[in-house]
Amino acid sequence: MAEEKRFAVLIDIENIAPKYIELIMNEASNYGNITIKRAYGDWTRQSSSTWRGKLLDYSIIPMQQFNNTFGKNSSDSALIIDAMNILYRNNVDGFILVSSDSDFTRLAATLKEEGKVVVGMGESKTPVALRNACDYFKVLDLLYKETSKTSGKKSQKKKTQSKQKQKKDSDDDIAEAAESRAEASTDLDTIERAIISIIEASGDEDNGMYIGTLGNSLIRRYPDFDTRNYGAGKLSKFLEQFDSLQLKKDGDSTYVRLL
Repeated sequence: MAEEKRFAVLIDIENIAPKYIELIMNEASNYGNITIKRAYGDWTRQSSSTWRGKLLDYSIIPMQQFNNTFGKNSSDSALIIDAMNILYRNNVDGFILVSSDSDFTRLAATLKEEGKVVVGMGESKTPVALRNACDYFKVLDLLYKETSKTSGKKSQKKKTQSKQKQKKDSDDDIAEAAESRAEASTDLDTIERAIISIIEASGDEDNGMYIGTLGNSLIRRYPDFDTRNYGAGKLSKFLEQFDSLQLKKDGDSTYVRLL
């Protein structure tokens, strides 16, 4: 049995809202065993009070960094120095950097150059440069919205709804999905063109490409690609909207071919 990969989660609290903490840790656990959990900021400030309670819940170590310069993010240098120390101790396989700040772009690139897996997490405002410096990038506000919508649907099933209410919910879902697509970093036309070029490059357009291989290729091109950003839980569901593609089953496997 392959050994589970070890990851360090490093959070810049001055650029991330505490409401995302559960989502952050759930997403992080998908990549491996989280052996290091640290959050960086000036914990003496009143604005950090909400974060303090969250740290206890998830056994995250607070790393104090005083703001010596007005308007300058104090946690940047502390997080970067810590990340490099962890890197050279070589006791993790990857890093999960949680921030929307472009100042961490060079750090992410350096960690990748050293052979570490780099997962970025931040809001929609995160610059493209930081997203593309990571192996994977998760857009927290879009995933948070999608998670909240799913939770709302589950609780709603427990209640009896009128037909009028059901129609309104359906309309709201459509509007919400459209809004998510509009906010996603890579537009659907660009994604569709990328899919076509990937399948064409595979040299087997007639038989198509295994859906898992296609998904991995998309993430390599667009590290922030996640079907949940577009309101789809699975890649197969996401691909169904493109008229240029056809999904075909072969036993338990699904292949994607061009029409």
